[in-house]
Amino acid sequence: MGPLGQSPHSAILCWWRETSAREGRLHTFGRLCSLLWEFIRDSTPSRRRQRYGDVEYDWDYRVDTTSATVGLRDRLLGLFHSPYQPTEPALFREMLAHLKIDFPGFTFIDIGSGKGRALLMAADYPFRRIMGIELLPQLHYVAIENVGKYKADSQQCFAIDCVLGDACNFLFPPEPIVLYLFNPLPEDGLARVMNNLQSSLHEHPRPLYALYHNPLLEHVLAGSGWLEKTDGTEQYSIFTAEHG
Repeated sequence: MGPLGQSPHSAILCWWRETSAREGRLHTFGRLCSLLWEFIRDSTPSRRRQRYGDVEYDWDYRVDTTSATVGLRDRLLGLFHSPYQPTEPALFREMLAHLKIDFPGFTFIDIGSGKGRALLMAADYPFRRIMGIELLPQLHYVAIENVGKYKADSQQCFAIDCVLGDACNFLFPPEPIVLYLFNPLPEDGLARVMNNLQSSLHEHPRPLYALYHNPLLEHVLAGSGWLEKTDGTEQYSIFTAEHG
């Protein structure tokens, strides 16, 4: 992932260098054309209306977590980092239902937290605390507003922190962790985050559960050598540290 405040032009150049070094220029050029064409299609009024299909949660809680209101600049940056897409509440609850843990002993961490929907949904569980890490400033500031606006009788955790920064440089707190991933990073970035997490667990052994929604890069976790897949469906995978 690139630095904070990165322009779309810089993001494209950075993506081009990393991808072409790995896959070759011809293949990278084809991928670039495909990404830009999809961006143009997704910018049409009809496609924007389709993105409002995720707005029901916002109506219920008077927040702004829909993908339809993400600006052009952040959507373009998302093409070369990770496009913003909020988690569907029912699926989130299904994933959490698989965790047979003492929630007050765990910190929930969302890598690539966007506008903060997963943070708000996690607040319905009695986690020790909740943290979200987001690279794009505009999404981060919206998340802060959403945390301030959120009011629900079901809320059980009120310690919610939104962190603006590059997840590749994030220092994991020395606490038991439930890690949430919704394809937040390209493959290289995800591998760096998992390596940092492994080092943190080695220094401070503790339980870890990783919930990976839409696991397109599942092989990064599965091939790590220290994570074990314990559950999942076509929509998500659940991993635990082999040595907590």
